[in-house]
Amino acid sequence: MITVTSQAAEKIKGIQAAQPTPAEAGLRSRGTGGGCSGFQYQLAFDAPQPGDQVFEQDGVKVVVDPKSFLYLSGTEIDYVDGLTGAGFTLKNPNAKGSCGCGSSFTA
Repeated sequence: MITVTSQAAEKIKGIQAAQPTPAEAGLRSRGTGGGCSGFQYQLAFDAPQPGDQVFEQDGVKVVVDPKSFLYLSGTEIDYVDGLTGAGFTLKNPNAKGSCGCGSSFTA
């Protein structure tokens, strides 16, 4: 399962309302090769494809492909807005390590 905090859900809904996205689209969360630690996170709006895992929470749909789900199962998507910046953070229990900026991870 992928969970979304209430702060992240509100931000995602706001972004979706401001962008033209298809009604069936959800927030696709992926772990792809790259970044300084081996894998990097990607978030984008996309329609579910056959085989995808789809989770809904607080009015937000999260879509994950089968390969990414192996690395992202149990991840919490949060949104923080603080003195050092604002943005989405992913708390991934499967990550064995991450880079200093938190945008990539080792599985």
